[in-house]
Amino acid sequence: MIQAPDLPTWAALMVAFMVLLGAGITLVGSLGLLKLKTFYERVHAPTLGTTLGTGFIVLGSMICFSVIQSRPLVHELLIIAFVTVTTPITLMLLARAALYRDRTEGNIDIASLGETSKRAE
Repeated sequence: MIQAPDLPTWAALMVAFMVLLGAGITLVGSLGLLKLKTFYERVHAPTLGTTLGTGFIVLGSMICFSVIQSRPLVHELLIIAFVTVTTPITLMLLARAALYRDRTEGNIDIASLGETSKRAE
C-alpha cells in the first residue's frame, strides 16, 4: 500500500529534493568512474558520490517515514553510518592492494602518478 498521498506537500517537496540531490550526486560519481583514466583516479569519484548521495537519499527516507508515522525514525542512521564507514575503508583497501600489486610487478612509477594527475588538471 502506498502512503505517499498522506505526505504533506512541504514534506513531499523536501523528500523529492533530497532524493533527487542524492541521485544526482551519485550520478556524478558514476560519471567520474567512466571519465577518469587510471584506477587510482577512478576510486575517488564513486566513493565520494556513493557516500554523499546515499546520505541524501537516506535523509529523504527518514523525513518521509518520520512524517508518515508521526514519530522520528532514526534506524536509517545505521545505513548512513555503515556506508560512511565501509565505503572509504573499501577505497583504501582497494587502492593499497593495487599499489602493492603495481609495486611488486614494477608496472608503475609511483612518483610519476602524481605528475600525471597534475598534468590532467
